[in-house]
Amino acid sequence: MIQRPGCDAFWIDSHPDIGTPRSRYPGYHAMAVAALTGHGDPDVLALLSAIVPPGRVALAGLHAWADDDFPNVAEWGIRSFSPADLRDSTGPLLDWVAATGCSRVAVHFDVDTIDSNEIVLGLGAEPDGLTGVQARRIVADLDAAVDVVAFTVAEFIPRQVISLQQLLTGFPLISGTVW
Repeated sequence: MIQRPGCDAFWIDSHPDIGTPRSRYPGYHAMAVAALTGHGDPDVLALLSAIVPPGRVALAGLHAWADDDFPNVAEWGIRSFSPADLRDSTGPLLDWVAATGCSRVAVHFDVDTIDSNEIVLGLGAEPDGLTGVQARRIVADLDAAVDVVAFTVAEFIPRQVISLQQLLTGFPLISGTVW
């Protein structure tokens, strides 16, 4: 498998997504970073054309860890930053980028990293994450420092829309309306 060393990956998420088939929580969406770095399910890895070396991946905003995630981060050499590390400044993350010598980054943004005390955007509510203002600052600072070549947004679930659809089922004049 080809390693793509010229670009760093930033995974902004409450969860590290570094599970393997042996993990306590074996869902594939919880294995994305494991696969990205060449670890995890062999059947999934066989489908990938390239991986990013783990030392070129930073996990930012993490604050919802499963016990079996800790060994993977340490063993694989993935750098992680908690919300507390980034609340006042993006400096620690930018220092890490500078140390890698990277000039291009791919950014993954999982909406559950936003503090659920501010708003619940994702599938699960995770309190004490980054605020919306902090997340925008981090991404803007990265964009100012390096070339952002890819950006993904994950796990947005419009809970209020889903709940409203269920509530309005059978109401006159709007029953059967496609939202």
